[in-house]
Amino acid sequence: MEDLTNPDLRLNLDSIRPNLLKRNSEGKVLMVPVFSRTYGMIVNKTLFNDEELKIPTTWDELTSVCDTLLERGYESPMMGYTNYDPDKSKVRNKVSNGFQNTIAYPLFIAELAKNPDALELANKLDPSAGEYMRGALEKVKYFFDQGYIDLDKCDSEIEDSYNLVLLRFLQGDVPMMVCNGDTVSGIKKREEKSTAFIDNPFEYAFYPIPTSGEGGYFIDSPSVQFSVNKRCQNLDMTNEFMRFLLRTEELNNLASWKGLICSTKTNPFPPISYFDKTAGKTVYTAVYDPFNNVPAGRTISPEVIGVKDTLVNQIKCAAFYVGRGVKTIQDMIDAYGTIK
Repeated sequence: MEDLTNPDLRLNLDSIRPNLLKRNSEGKVLMVPVFSRTYGMIVNKTLFNDEELKIPTTWDELTSVCDTLLERGYESPMMGYTNYDPDKSKVRNKVSNGFQNTIAYPLFIAELAKNPDALELANKLDPSAGEYMRGALEKVKYFFDQGYIDLDKCDSEIEDSYNLVLLRFLQGDVPMMVCNGDTVSGIKKREEKSTAFIDNPFEYAFYPIPTSGEGGYFIDSPSVQFSVNKRCQNLDMTNEFMRFLLRTEELNNLASWKGLICSTKTNPFPPISYFDKTAGKTVYTAVYDPFNNVPAGRTISPEVIGVKDTLVNQIKCAAFYVGRGVKTIQDMIDAYGTIK
């Protein structure tokens, strides 16, 4: 791969948020991100307004609003993809993120970000690092213990982490749908496939999950990245394309069109654009706007602090097993480094 920091290439790497650029041991940048991803929940703003409820921004507000929604007859105030096959009694796809991890991962990363020594232990899969998962796993368990998430309902109604998450949410009776930003990107295209939404459209947005007294997190992590094969045919044309792509305007346009979080410094959350057939024009909607309210102190870049995939797999599996109730929190803490 080409070293994209080579000044002869004249690439505008300054357009990218520095926390998203990963350098190798020689200081070279071999991939540049064009999108970012994070974790959160799509909120039915119209439903909250009709119920005269405030959209939660702290842990206490979240638990309070879930209790109220349960009292008012909502079977599962929060839903999401569980990554579980009821017929085969196993994980559907170990690669896919169940929403247990969407809740747990930001909390675990935030805990490790406070303590570099703990992060080093976690990356090395040292069993002593398991204790740092406790707070995240306790929150996951609390959601299910309190009935805020009905596992059986999620298992039976949401069979994949993308299309059916969105179509189920667009039925209009789910207050909060837990997912990541990559899933949110497809929601505008699903509106026209949802009879329920066409008949009864509503307003929604993507919010951080407020899992602490201060609120939620923006886990700013690269999604799609581009590299250049320096032995490719038409190398000059390929580099010209990269110069074009890495202009701030083009990155913002691409993110808006694809419905993803942008990698630029100036506009991480451009409004999603889509063509409104009824109006006959392109319309913009600020789905990601709530993340603009996340302060810098609650924005964490896993690549910057040095999070490795081995660590990610441990919390993903631990959250799944605790969420399903097949393992205890202590089981997972003790097994850290060997969970699979």
